[in-house]
This record gives sequence, C-alpha cells and structure tokens, in this order.
Amino acid sequence: MPAASAADVTSDRIVKADSEPQNWLSNNRDYTSQRYSPLDAINKDTVKGLKLAFSVSLNNQAPNYTESTPLAEDGFLYLTDTWGVVYKIDATQGTVGRIVWTMDPGQEKPSIANRGVALADNLVISVANGPARLIGTDKDTGEVLWEKDITGDTPRVEMTGAPLLIKDKIIVGAAGGDAGTRAWMAAYDVATGDEVWKEYNIPAPGEPGSETWGGTNNAWETGGGGMYVTGSYDPEHDLTYWGAGNPVPMFDPSYRPGDNLYTNSVLARNPDTGKLNWYFQYTPNDAWDYDEEGTHILFKGSLNGEEQTLLTHSGRNGFLYTFGANNGQFLKAGAYMDGINWTAGIDVKTGKPVDYDPNKQIQTYAGTATRTDADPTKRACPSIAGGNNFWPSTLSPKTKLIYIPAMTGCVDVTTDTTMHSVDKGWSGGSYVVSERLESSLVAADPLTGQIKKKVQLDYPNYAGALSTAGGLVFTALTDGSIIAFDDETLDEVWRANVGVGFTAPPMTFAVGDKQYIAIASGLSGPARGKLRMTPELAEQRNAAMLFVFGL
Repeated sequence: MPAASAADVTSDRIVKADSEPQNWLSNNRDYTSQRYSPLDAINKDTVKGLKLAFSVSLNNQAPNYTESTPLAEDGFLYLTDTWGVVYKIDATQGTVGRIVWTMDPGQEKPSIANRGVALADNLVISVANGPARLIGTDKDTGEVLWEKDITGDTPRVEMTGAPLLIKDKIIVGAAGGDAGTRAWMAAYDVATGDEVWKEYNIPAPGEPGSETWGGTNNAWETGGGGMYVTGSYDPEHDLTYWGAGNPVPMFDPSYRPGDNLYTNSVLARNPDTGKLNWYFQYTPNDAWDYDEEGTHILFKGSLNGEEQTLLTHSGRNGFLYTFGANNGQFLKAGAYMDGINWTAGIDVKTGKPVDYDPNKQIQTYAGTATRTDADPTKRACPSIAGGNNFWPSTLSPKTKLIYIPAMTGCVDVTTDTTMHSVDKGWSGGSYVVSERLESSLVAADPLTGQIKKKVQLDYPNYAGALSTAGGLVFTALTDGSIIAFDDETLDEVWRANVGVGFTAPPMTFAVGDKQYIAIASGLSGPARGKLRMTPELAEQRNAAMLFVFGL
C-alpha cells in the first residue's frame, strides 16, 4: 500500500487517484465517477469473513439520516448529515471511530438531503441551507475559514449535492427545482469562496434555448432544472458533465409548451468559464419527473477500432445512454428495465424517444402514459423514482460493465392545472405509487446497451453501488441490508443487516494493509415515505449512523 500523503488535496491528486487507492478523495472517488476502487483485499475469496469493525452515531436530531458519501484521506473520514453538519472521524485504529471535530452551520431546518463534502487544499468544502451557503472549513481544526451566501437572485434554491474540486475552483449545482426555482451551475474560488462564474440551466428570453419555453406564463422563471448529484470531469477535454433535473410544474407540460431546455439534460461545460460545450436532452417536455441529474460516468471504449473517452448514463426514464465525451455524439441507448410504457423506444440515430415530434409544443409520447383533458390520470412506467435516480451506478473497468441499482414499478399521475404556485408546490398535479416497491441490480454493457445479468432485490435500493478490483459489487437496501455480489455472475456472496435503511452509497478505503467498506445510514424523506409500500418495514426507525466493515 502506498505511504500516506500529508499533502493538500489537489485536482492533480484526484486525476491520479489510482496512485493512492487507500484514499477516497472526491464524492465519486475520482473524476470518472465510476465509483470503482482498485482495492482488492476484500475479494470473492475473503468477503465471507467481512464483519462490522465499528460504527459511529451521527446527529440524532430528527429527521436523522444522511445521504453522504464519506471521503477518506489517510485514515480520516469526512461526511455530512441532513442538517449540514460536517464530521471528521478518526478511523486509523480500524476498530473504533472517533469524532475529531464537527462543524455545525446552524440550519434552522434540515435539508432535503446533503450528499457530502469536497476536500480542497487544506479545506473541507460543504454546502448548507437557510440560506444556501458554501463553507470552507479548516481540515485540521474544524474552524470555518470562509462562508458565502450563494442564494443570489434564485428564491427557494437549495444546495444538496456534494461540491466538486476542479483545478482551483469548486463547482456546485443548485437544487430546489421542484419548488419552482430557476436552477444553475456555478464555480467558486477555493481560497476565498468568491464566485467565478454562474450559468443558469433555464435560459432567459433571447438566450439560446429560450424558444423552447412557450406559452404566456413566463414558465422559464420557475422552470426547475435542479442539480443535486455531483458531476464528472474529463481533464483530457477539460469538460465537466452534470445532469439537470425536470421542468416545473412537473406533471403539467401544457403550462410550459416546448422542449424546456436545458431540463432533463446532460450539460458539458468548461470548468474555467462555464461555457456550454454541448448538451443532450433525454426527455423533452417531460411530464413524469424523469429528471436526469444522476451520475454521468466516463470510461474508455473502443469505437471503430479507436479507443475514445465515452460518457454513459443510466437514466431515470429507464434507458441506458452512451455518448462521445468530447462532442456529445449519441452512440447507443437501450432499456435496462422491463415494462417501460412512456415511450415506444429510443430512436437509434438521434437518441430521442421514437414518438418525439419536434413540431409539437406538447409531447404526447406513448398513448399509455399521456395526459388528456378527458382522462387526466395515467400510468407511467418506470415510476416517479425511476429507474435509476440520485443513487449512483458503478462501472468496473475490469468487467467493462455498468451496474445499475434500479427501482421497479409504475406510478399513477393526475394532472391538476391549479397547482402552479409556491404554496401548492409547483407540482402541476399529484401521483400515487400503489404497488409494493422492490428493486433490481442490472449489469449492462454501455457500448452495446445489452443487459448481461440482472438480479431482483426484495426491497427498494436508494443507496447506489460500489465496484472493486476484488471482483465485488456492493449495494444496500431500505431494510438495512448491505450486500456484496460477484461482479461476473451477480450471485450474492455476502450480506449483513444493521436494522436501519440506507439512502447513502457505499465506499471503500484502507488503513495500512486493511481494506474497509463504509456506508452511512438513515432513510431520507422520499424513501421513508414509501416504506408503507413494504408493510413489514413500516415501523422501522431511522438512525444516522456510519457503519464500517472489515476483515
């Protein structure tokens, strides 16, 4: 194992993350967002000996949960809870975790989520709300060195995604789209927290894309497009890739005629200037909350005999997409879920739904999932949760497969044209999930879109996945199970249950020659609210904990 480094965390260290596999320095470990670790001490042969090494109790103030991915540097862990509290935990002993310091931003109410921190220089960079803030905390002492209100002119904005360090800047995306905000992406100076650039995901009148916001409601002002999952970065092409959320009101496309750019899109921007290099919109004029803010994964693939950097994304709408990372060229899409009914498929040339009509202001898509005045309630599959959502997929360069934690089921959506205001939530309607919720783990080839393996899981998966050089894929469920699968067969090879559910993804780190698997617990609001769909879990209690497993 490489010697521990006392150096500040830099963008160059994240680029070269494989040179220090014991650490997990960025939200998705490295800039590819593969969430793949080269560590292999825990492998197919040894995983049967995996057991709880220690646990740490975090904030017990309700709602006590976390969606944070812990970052690891030299045996110290850094994570957040839903109140925006940052924790530094000493895990160097391997048998106990000691809280070194906490930084409480003083939120009066919890965030919808807080998905973690960035390490940058000698700072821990975090987000908080009430108002929306970006905070730089001394990594050694826990002292706040700078704090910036980044609300700007966007009311109802909320910060939930973990920041991303690129060069000397911190990149963040603004959430809160469902509340009727006009979301944005921005960069801030690491040393001072000062804003460097900001670009809105919804164009103002006269800007490119503004023609896709029709009607007389000025819908662009409250158009959504929230970002709440950390992006990726390709240093070769100097582009950062972030997914944008759904248009608002989410269930009534007639309020906002047009394709509604740049919602439901991947945006490739220059991290120094914010300039939009290319974009791709997955579901124009969306009416089912199929936002595509989820992880966009970079990988090397051979096309026409030439190795290229590619970008793949497991969509909330049920399809797996692959693009050229440099220019956004659409290459392939395929369904990774059964029973998709909102569209008849994806056009092999354009990547758009086959029933998309560029001449229509309001898209109808497949008849089984559209709204009409005569019958405002329709069933859409996948459900409002997806598919894959904020919980990350993982890609193993060893197997060349992407592993997608996918929710199963459908949703009944009813349009209500009166629900177009702040006090009514900008929903444009309501939805009901009436069936038992379960999930699956899908192994697919991003180059062909072909499903290689699939295993059904007995409870919902809001946690995401981790793959390792040990030939394992880890994930976790709402019933409190943490599971390891063989990365070739998807056979279950290990399971533990801690009695509290998960909406945070697993990660791995090492101290000396010992590898550990870590995951934070507690069910966030949407996941907890849907426990009624698994009645045996309805009385399960929440607990914000950090669990660490070792051999």
